[in-house]
Amino acid sequence: MTAYRARLTEVDIRRLIKATDEDERAEAAHKMCRSMEAADLDETGREAAQKIIRLMSQDAAEMVRRAMAITLKASDLIPSDVARKLASDLDSIALPIIAASPAFRDDDLIEIVRAGSPVRQTAVAGRQRVSRDVATALANEGCEQSVRTLAANDNADISETALGVVVDRFSTSSDVVTAVAYRQVLPLSVTERLIELASDTVREHLVTRHAVAPETAIRLAQFARERATIDLVDQAAASADLPAFVAQLNNRKALTASLLLRGLARGQMALFEHGLAELAHTPHQRAWLMVHDAGPLGLKAIYDRAGLPPRLFQAFRAGVDTWRALAAEGADTSGAPFRQKMLERFVTQRPNVMRDDLAYLMERLDQAPLREGQAIAANAA
Repeated sequence: MTAYRARLTEVDIRRLIKATDEDERAEAAHKMCRSMEAADLDETGREAAQKIIRLMSQDAAEMVRRAMAITLKASDLIPSDVARKLASDLDSIALPIIAASPAFRDDDLIEIVRAGSPVRQTAVAGRQRVSRDVATALANEGCEQSVRTLAANDNADISETALGVVVDRFSTSSDVVTAVAYRQVLPLSVTERLIELASDTVREHLVTRHAVAPETAIRLAQFARERATIDLVDQAAASADLPAFVAQLNNRKALTASLLLRGLARGQMALFEHGLAELAHTPHQRAWLMVHDAGPLGLKAIYDRAGLPPRLFQAFRAGVDTWRALAAEGADTSGAPFRQKMLERFVTQRPNVMRDDLAYLMERLDQAPLREGQAIAANAA
C-alpha cells in the first residue's frame, strides 16, 4: 500500500475529498483512477482502491462520476455493486461501463437489456464478448439498432435459434439483414432464409462465403427479377394515377407479361386493363370493353394487339374468368381478402395449365438478359 500511496500526492487526495469546485474534483478523480489502474496492487491495495472508487461513485457531481466511469470502464478494479450502480446512472456515465466493464454477470446484462433503453441495449450488444444467454435476450427483446450491432459483433455467441428470431423480427430491415449476412459463421438454415431477403450484393456474398444448397443457388438466377416484378405489382395497387404509372413502366420496358399475369393473379384487374391499353395503344375504355366482352373474341383480340406471348393466353383467360366469377358472387374486388381468394382460386382452377404456363413464364422471364453467372445457374436448372 505504501508503494501505491506514493503514486498519489497528498494534494490529489485533498482535492478529491475537500474541493468544492466540480472541475477540480473531476480532474483529481481522473488522475487517481489512472494511478490506481496503472499500479501493481496487492490485495490490501485493491481493497483501498475500491474504497476510493465507492467514494467517487457516490459523489454528487456528474463530472466526477463520469471521469471515473470513463477512466475505469474496462478495469477489473470496479466492484460489481458499483458497476451496477453506475449502469443505472446517467447515460454519459452508464454507457462506458455497460459497454466495457468486466464486473457484470450475464444476469446483470440481461437485466439491462430488459429495462428497454435502446442506447444501453446497443452498448451491451457491442461488448467485446457477448455470451449466448445475453445474445438471446437481445435477439428477443432488443431494439433494431442493438440487434444490428449484435449481428455485426462476431464475438457475440448467437445461437441458430436466436438468429432465426432476429430474421423473424427484422426481416424488413436491410441493415439488420446485411449485418447477419456478413457474420463470419452462419448456419445453413439462416443463410437460406437470408437469400430471400437480402439485396443482390448481399445475396452474392452469401453464396460466395457460406454454404448454400445447390438448388438454392440455381434459383438465384430467377429470384431477383421475380421479386422485383412482385414489388411493381404492389406499387401499382397503391398508385394514385394508374395510367401514368403503367405508361412509366412501359417506357422502362418493365410492362411485361410476367408483371401483368402476376397482377391479374393477385386480383388487380385495373392493372391488367391499363396494361393492355398501353401496350395495344388503345384507350382504356375500349380495352375494358374487350377484356370484359362476354364473347370469346374480345379478350383474344386485345391480347394479340398488345403483343403478349400466345403461349400464355390461356393463363390470362383463366385469370379473367376467375375474377369475373368472384365478382359475380358479390365479392369486394378492392380488398386484400379478395386478392388472396383470387390468387388461390386462380392457381387451383386449372392447375395443369397454370403450372405449365407459369413454369414457362419463369423460365423465360420475358427474355430478360441474364448475367453470365446467372445464365449458367439457369441452364443448370
